[in-house]
Amino acid sequence: MKWTDVMGLLGGLALFLYGMQMMSQGLENAAGNKMKQILGKLTSNRFLGVVVGAVITAVIQSSSATTVMVVGFVNSGLMTLTQAIWIIMGANIGTTITGQLIALDVGALAPFIAFVGVAILVFLKNEKIHPIGHIVAGLGILFIGMDMMSASMEPLSDSTEFIRLLTRFENPILGILAGMIFTAIIQSSSASVGILQALAAGGVVTLDSAAFILFGQNIGTCITALLAAIGANRNAKRTTVVHFSFNIIGTFLFAILCVVTPLIHWMQSISPDNVPAQIANLHTLFNIVTTILLLPFGQVLATIAKKILPDRERAKGWQQGMLPHMQNSARDMLGQSAISTEETKKELYQMLHLAEQNVHHAFEVFIHNDKELFQTIVSQEEQVDQMNDKITCLITTAISHENTTSGSSVFSSYYAITGNIERISDHAMNIAEYSKMRKKMGVKFTKKAKKEAASLQEVCDQLFVLLYHMEEDMEVWHQKVADQEQKIDDLTKQYRDNMMERIQKKECSYQASILYSEMLTDFERIGDHALNIADEWQAIAGFESNL
Repeated sequence: MKWTDVMGLLGGLALFLYGMQMMSQGLENAAGNKMKQILGKLTSNRFLGVVVGAVITAVIQSSSATTVMVVGFVNSGLMTLTQAIWIIMGANIGTTITGQLIALDVGALAPFIAFVGVAILVFLKNEKIHPIGHIVAGLGILFIGMDMMSASMEPLSDSTEFIRLLTRFENPILGILAGMIFTAIIQSSSASVGILQALAAGGVVTLDSAAFILFGQNIGTCITALLAAIGANRNAKRTTVVHFSFNIIGTFLFAILCVVTPLIHWMQSISPDNVPAQIANLHTLFNIVTTILLLPFGQVLATIAKKILPDRERAKGWQQGMLPHMQNSARDMLGQSAISTEETKKELYQMLHLAEQNVHHAFEVFIHNDKELFQTIVSQEEQVDQMNDKITCLITTAISHENTTSGSSVFSSYYAITGNIERISDHAMNIAEYSKMRKKMGVKFTKKAKKEAASLQEVCDQLFVLLYHMEEDMEVWHQKVADQEQKIDDLTKQYRDNMMERIQKKECSYQASILYSEMLTDFERIGDHALNIADEWQAIAGFESNL
C-alpha cells in the first residue's frame, strides 16, 4: 500500500465524517430548536419513539450523534429515561441505513447529489431551505468519501500479511475487540462500518472475518455517549448504560448464533456477489432483531441501569449543587439549541426565585431590622451574582453555536433577563442595607411608614407571582405585569406624598425621610426591571413562533 493510498484513505475518511457533520448541522438548523416539541409528542409511545430515533439517525447518518443528543436531553430534563430507551433503540436501526446506501453503490451519483445540495445553498436565497441543502450536500460528500476509501483500499487485497491479519478476526473474541476498539477511536459506527464495507468492496475482507468486527463496532459506538455523560446527572449516565446494555446483549446473542448456526452462510446466500451488501444486511438484522427482542423489556433495562447507578444523596447547600446540568452545555451537538434553551430557563427561574426571596426579606429587614435575615440576603445576593456569571457564560456559549437569527435573538433576550434579575436583587440589597444606616443614625419610622412598607412588600410578592406564572396568551399576561408595574408607580407617588405630609406635621425626621425616599426609589426600580423581564419573555415567545 503506497503512501498515496494512505492519503486517499485519510482524505476519504475526512470527507465521510465531514458529510455526516453537514447532515447533522442541517437537521439541527431545520429542527434543532423544535426538537423538544417533536420528541415530547412522539416519544410517549414506544413504537413511535423507535421510529423517531430511526428517522433522525437515518437523516444524519450517525447513531452516536442521536445518542449524545438523547443523553443531553435526559440530563437537562427534556426527556425521561424511559423515553430515551425507545430513541436509542431506533437510533441503532437508523444507523444501518448508511451501510444499506453504501451497498446500493450509489457512488456514481455522489457528485451529482453533492452538487444539488451546494446549488440549494448557493442559488436559493430562502434561508429556510438551506438546512435541506446541508443535508443533501452532506450525503453527497459522504459517498464521495466512501468511494475514495474504497479505491485506496483495493491494493490491500494483494497484501498477504494484511489478509492473514484479518483472518484472525474470524475468532469471535478478537473480532469483537477489534471492532470495538477501532470504533471507539473514531467515535462513529457508521464510519467504521463504512470502512469495513470499503475493505469488502476492495476484495480484502469477507463476511466470515467481518461479522464479529461488525458486532464489536456496535459496542464501540457507545464510547461517544459515555464521554458525553461525563459530569452529567444520574439519569443521563443511566441512558448510556442502557445504550451499552442494548449492544452487549445483541452482540452476545448474534455471536452465539454465528457460532452455532449457519447465519453467516445464510446472509452470504442472499447477496452472494456483494460482500458490502452482506455486511449491511447483517448489520440491519442485528439491530432490528435486538430491538424487537428488547422492546418489551425497556423498563427492565431502565431498572438494571438504576441498579448499576443507584440514586445518590444530593449534596446539601446551593454551592455544592450549583448548576449541575450546565456541565455539558459547551458541547456542539444535535439538539443543543433545545437543551441550552431549557437549561437557561431553569437557571433563570432559580435566579428569579432567589431575587424574589431577597426582595421579600429586604422589607422585613427594613421594617424590623432583623440581623439574621440580613445575613441571609447577603448570602443569597452572592448566589445571584454567581448565577448571573454562570448563566452569562452559558448564553455566550449557546449563541456561538446558534445557527439561526431567531435562536440568537432568544438567547439575547435571556441575557437581558438575567441582567434585570441581578439588578432586582441589587435593589433588594439596597433596601436591606438601609436598616444598618437607620440603626447608625438612630432613625425610627412611624407606624404609618411601617404599614406602607408592608404593603409594598405585598405588592412585590404579587408581582413575582405574575412573573412565575406566564399564561398562554402572552399579551394578556404582559398587560397584567404592566398593570402591576403601574400600581407600583402609583404607590410610589402616593407614599412620597404621604411622607411629605408627615414631614410637614413634624411626624418624620429628615434622616428618616431620606432613607424612606431611597427605599421607594428601589421599590420603583424593582417594578421597572420586572416589566423589562416581561418584555423580554414576550419577545422570546415571538421569536420561538418563528423557529
